Amino acid sequence: MTVRAFGPGRVNLVGEHTDYNGGLCLPFAIEQGVTVEGRRRADDTVLADALDLGERDEFTLGDVTPAAGWRAFVRGTVAELQRAGHGLTGCRLAISADLPRGAGLSSSAALETALALALLALAGEPDPDRRVLAGICSRVENDWVGAQTGLLDQMAALFGAAGHAIALDMRTLAADPVGLALGGWHLAVQDSGVAHAHAESGYNERRRECREACRLLGVASLRDADPGRVASLPEPLRRRARHVLDENQRVRDTLAALDRRDLPAVGRLLDACHVSLRDLFEVSVPEVEHTRDSMKAAGAAGARIMGGGFGGAVLGLFAPGAVPPPGALAVAPADGARLL
Repeated sequence: MTVRAFGPGRVNLVGEHTDYNGGLCLPFAIEQGVTVEGRRRADDTVLADALDLGERDEFTLGDVTPAAGWRAFVRGTVAELQRAGHGLTGCRLAISADLPRGAGLSSSAALETALALALLALAGEPDPDRRVLAGICSRVENDWVGAQTGLLDQMAALFGAAGHAIALDMRTLAADPVGLALGGWHLAVQDSGVAHAHAESGYNERRRECREACRLLGVASLRDADPGRVASLPEPLRRRARHVLDENQRVRDTLAALDRRDLPAVGRLLDACHVSLRDLFEVSVPEVEHTRDSMKAAGAAGARIMGGGFGGAVLGLFAPGAVPPPGALAVAPADGARLL
């Protein structure tokens, strides 16, 4: 038995660093992603080939030990699915991608979701509960890879729909499709050239700062923070909490702008998001700023750092007739993770 599964990358239109704070996000899946082809084996061995890297991993279902790099995703996905009670089979996996790693397009969630769908299909479970699966994939990233990410990337990959962004409420895990009717406008991302590794960057530190702000405010989530009390927090916690509150509102404002098809307003919201991520959350780097400047110089109505920060890509919104800088990748909302 052979199966093929695809996990898409994602672009987050607005709503950064809100997911692990119980907030609001507005991502969409894209056409580029990771494909995993799986074939059953007669024994309990898992052979995984990273075709782009020319590397292989081998282990057994009964002896899944930690590893580094891409192997951590494979082993973690196998282990977490087994821990959740799924009876997996030995298999051979071939992994390929047309999504750049470390560019802020969530190649990690693309890999996790493709792996999970392929492994479950080989085990006779072709239609898993996608909210449950998002949590399993998130644990892979948290516990096996070492990046304390939220559920944004996994939910975007699993609930993506062509032509739509997904309005995510990370408290309830509601995932509602929102038509992304851009008319002649278009979105593009440009890699800053600085690959970001969440586990090796300040991402985990930002999560720690948000937890500390919650502790001082006596709330479970910064979504519940009182703006007046936030102003009394010590720095940099005040700035971190201020960004989260403002960013949740920017998601609401973006939804309203999309509803009335006011794309210039969406551009202004992207710019405001960037300023907040740069000045309040402090996740930008000089290379990202240079990349954003090139987007704006090319005529972007709005442009911002995207993803966890400390490198990665910049997202730009362009009016009809405006041409993104050379090397920028056009992105549009596509279907989510699926069996092929």
